[in-house]
Amino acid sequence: MSNVAKKQELKPGQSEELLRTLRIRFEQNINRHKTLVWSEVEAKLNQPAGSEKLWSLNEMERSGGEPDVVGHDNNTGEYIFFDCSPESPAGRRNVCYDREAMESRKSFPPSNNATAIAASMGLELLTEEEYRELQKLGNFDTKTSSWIKTPSSIRKLGGALFADRRYGHVFIYHNGASSYYSARGFRGSLRV
Repeated sequence: MSNVAKKQELKPGQSEELLRTLRIRFEQNINRHKTLVWSEVEAKLNQPAGSEKLWSLNEMERSGGEPDVVGHDNNTGEYIFFDCSPESPAGRRNVCYDREAMESRKSFPPSNNATAIAASMGLELLTEEEYRELQKLGNFDTKTSSWIKTPSSIRKLGGALFADRRYGHVFIYHNGASSYYSARGFRGSLRV
């Protein structure tokens, strides 16, 4: 996996427990993937190339993301997982956007940043389009907000994008990339 420096794998018992958790979530949220079949998703996860993806899914789960399948790319054959926790994952909040933003803070820098955490987990931050797709599946981030992938033209000027749902509407906002709040984290995506 290109974003992870060393190969990460779960122990067999951990893999079985994670697969059970993912299957139960899949079955309880059929509206997110009406045309998909769990046995096909599980078969993909059980392929040799799926072991690092399972590790990434476990990191999503461990940090409160509640990953679930939200789609299938017919061109690549990949299943697409998003963090589907009702609020921005609790274990990934209180971070600024990226390392550059973190290092630019003169005082009180956060302990980490969204892009570094995502990379260490083997994830990508949701894009604006992916975030809007997620919001079609339910009401997410009604009390929190999530950093989303920011175009380089905005980032070069010191800004970053985040999103949430308020008043029954999805909002995309901007903020200084170095800002961080206890109610703002990030949501990731993973292709398997």
